[in-house]
Amino acid sequence: MITEIWASFRRLPLWVQIWVGVILMPVNLLPLAFLGQPGGVTIAVLAIGGMVLNLPILLFERGFSKAMAFPHILLWTPLLGVISGQLQGGVSGGYLQVLLLLLAVDLISLLFDYVDAIKWWQGERDVA
Repeated sequence: MITEIWASFRRLPLWVQIWVGVILMPVNLLPLAFLGQPGGVTIAVLAIGGMVLNLPILLFERGFSKAMAFPHILLWTPLLGVISGQLQGGVSGGYLQVLLLLLAVDLISLLFDYVDAIKWWQGERDVA
């Protein structure tokens, strides 16, 4: 099963592999370093939860599919609101930088995710 999931990941376009492995996952793990900051736990739970909830989809599908957009939409849409609220509260330093980076990365991801969710609803349910 792990081999099938890895093979599916490797069948994704190279830019998607880089996006997921080098940008998306690491940036969504960064909030773990800021759990003591205002909203830090909520932000970490939403950021990481959007990834963790994809595990059952990966296991069931035995690979990457457009269905993986739904956990992102479910958790990262409110995450953007939480981050926006924290930014209005006057955070600074490294936490500010992480929040801005997380906001940008997850906003870009959600643009793809909403498109993928629509495609999935329209019947594009192939596994990469």
